[in-house]
Amino acid sequence: MSDWLAWMKDVASSEPAALVSVLASEGSAPRGAGTRMLVSADRLFGTIGGGQLEHRAIEQAQAILALPPGNWRVQDYPLGPLLGQCCGGRVRLLIEHVDPAALDWLADAAEERVLVSTLTPGRIERHVSAQAAPIALSARGDRPREGATFAEMIGQRRRPLYLFGAGHVGQAIARHAQALPFRLAWFDTRPLFETIDGVAIVPEDAIAQCVAEAPDDAALLILTHDHALDYRLTRAALERGPIAFVGLIGSQTKRARFHSRLDRDGVGETARARLTCPIGVSGVTGKEPDVIAIAALAQLLQLERP
Repeated sequence: MSDWLAWMKDVASSEPAALVSVLASEGSAPRGAGTRMLVSADRLFGTIGGGQLEHRAIEQAQAILALPPGNWRVQDYPLGPLLGQCCGGRVRLLIEHVDPAALDWLADAAEERVLVSTLTPGRIERHVSAQAAPIALSARGDRPREGATFAEMIGQRRRPLYLFGAGHVGQAIARHAQALPFRLAWFDTRPLFETIDGVAIVPEDAIAQCVAEAPDDAALLILTHDHALDYRLTRAALERGPIAFVGLIGSQTKRARFHSRLDRDGVGETARARLTCPIGVSGVTGKEPDVIAIAALAQLLQLERP
């Protein structure tokens, strides 16, 4: 996650280069906030996920190299079939022509410290802090303009968290996950939740594809409004191959019913054993959304680090 610091020291300090940074993402984005790629005249370092999104980002990076060092722009990309992402969402990118005269902050960059960036006319001011709190940006709304400031933890690896369901528990999980090492991809099928920041609305007949698009190190939490949809997503998750965690909200009774149906539908015992239901660390019995959310996230924090 901090390879880009080496690129800045070894490449951008000595030849023209453009840095592409993922500021924010929503839905089934190929990479999350903090992912970076460096583009020089004839070389490419890193990736923001490949495909059409990366192709367009490289075009923008090459274009900004024609402007003086320090110039930057923020670009928004809606995700959909044209960019090879069936589950939808958004990605917000910062593209900058790296100014080699403004890299003093690299001397202070270290794991678990916070990098603070402020957008100014013709330049991005950066400094490293041991006390500042991370400031996340949204993939929605107006793009950051001059004067905007954001902060990120250097070197922090965020596990992809694919969250299905935007009801009360889903909202509580999303809220508490913001300050934890997770990269949230949040989905629902109901249009009434499209105004909630971070939720990608996916047609019910396409939402299982979002499970297929999840990376192998992702944790899945399934807590939709409909048991039939819960089952479809659970079956898709167990049949898709390796994935770090498959969690289903519900009781032991729901678990038994799902296991029985999965068995009838040909899902093998080994695959069924990967299902965690109920979710949450043991011993927490509260039913309030915040209690369920904290217990579930604590359980995910116990997973081996990706």
